Amino acid sequence: MPTPAQLKRLKAAAKTAAGRAYAPYSKFQVGAAVLTASGKIYSGCNVENASYGLTNCAERSAIFNAVAAGEKKLRLQCVVVYTPTKFATAPCGACRQVINEFGPTARVFSFCDGGEKMNVSIETLLPDAFGPADLA
Repeated sequence: MPTPAQLKRLKAAAKTAAGRAYAPYSKFQVGAAVLTASGKIYSGCNVENASYGLTNCAERSAIFNAVAAGEKKLRLQCVVVYTPTKFATAPCGACRQVINEFGPTARVFSFCDGGEKMNVSIETLLPDAFGPADLA
């Protein structure tokens, strides 16, 4: 679990990232921030594409930013998602799978402008997940 100070920084990073989203089609700007076992925070936003299948979500962008920054043995402690909506939004299925890859015990926090919040484990969002251990 992140400390209250870390959660505050994660929320700020996620909200800032949402403002950078490239979402000309859906107009659904999402920002995410991840806290790694190293204590570092990485953020990302959604980046849409006219070929919708090539769109990348904020959660995966944040995780991929961590890997690109050199977190070779990335272990997610938590993922924080922000949407400028009335209700908190959970990560999509693809993002849940990627979160599980790097943080099978990670917490997922979602918040929004409407005040609703979500605080769940990735295990709750993706029960009986397929992961690296299944390939051994």
